[in-house]
Amino acid sequence: MPVRQKVIGVLGFFPAIVSVCILFRTMGVAQTSIDDVHIISRQATSITASEDSSQLITHSDLPIIRSDANLVLVSVSVTDPMQRIVTGLHMDNFEVFEGKTPQTIRQFSSEDVPLSLGIILDVSGSMADKMDRVKDAVDEFCDNANREDEFFLISFADKPRLASDFTTNPEDIKKNLLFVEPKGRTSLLDAVYMGLHKMKKARYGKKALLIISDGGDNHSRYGEREVKALARESDVMIYSIGIFDRYVPTLEEQFGPMLLSEIAEPSGGRAFTIDRPNELASVARHIGEELRTQYVLAYRPRDARHDGKWRKIRVRLRLPRKLAFLQAHARTGYYASAGPTP
Repeated sequence: MPVRQKVIGVLGFFPAIVSVCILFRTMGVAQTSIDDVHIISRQATSITASEDSSQLITHSDLPIIRSDANLVLVSVSVTDPMQRIVTGLHMDNFEVFEGKTPQTIRQFSSEDVPLSLGIILDVSGSMADKMDRVKDAVDEFCDNANREDEFFLISFADKPRLASDFTTNPEDIKKNLLFVEPKGRTSLLDAVYMGLHKMKKARYGKKALLIISDGGDNHSRYGEREVKALARESDVMIYSIGIFDRYVPTLEEQFGPMLLSEIAEPSGGRAFTIDRPNELASVARHIGEELRTQYVLAYRPRDARHDGKWRKIRVRLRLPRKLAFLQAHARTGYYASAGPTP
């Protein structure tokens, strides 16, 4: 069963606080010192990364979880219960399991590498009174990106449309939002399908989609099962911000949070659900910061069979008990290649 995380008013529940540095001794745990672990406030703009550059993976080495790769690469975000980002961890603070079998982490990186980012934006009729906040959110997301990132924009109502092809200039994305006139129904699944296929032309190995929508699907040609399967097979992290009316929800809105969660969570991304449009920009900024502060773990699977089967992945943190409240977020698996084992 996929994890169904719903963060209602995630930024409204907790006040912004300054960055907090947690200083704990290792208390006998066999790992590197974690004295440089930091929890970044959601309002913080600076990023503190791990100093450990041994066995570093560069962005040129990031063709991610691919069925034909010798190394499986897993992007991992670490947060506290208040959804603040945790940085400063080291390779020996992580354990990776494929199924029930522990794997040896061979490479580790926490550097801010360029990304290929796709924004999937709902411009259906129900978004009319939210578009100003949506534009602010897209601005925040683009402005906090790595300056080498590339973007594309897909807008969707009755059908999805490629509003802006891959560009390294965030202004190209913003300009395409100036003349948006929300109308029509919601072809969310078709838009996600288009976005995943567009990512096949991405420049960088690290890829992510950001979905912004206020409802579930009511006008798509592709079905849930087909799109979820495609998302699970892809090497794209999917994040979503769902804006839902919790008082008088439509039928689509009732199922919207679950749909977005079931698409996003298995990919290693996350689904955020809010009920106040003025929170959009803050959540978008948080997602942008999370993408820039992820850890990348690489391992060579002990099971080398090329049987085309789904391999479950689980990432576990190795920390002192006083840091047991921290949580790792990573994709749930990958498909092994189908073919003869070399």
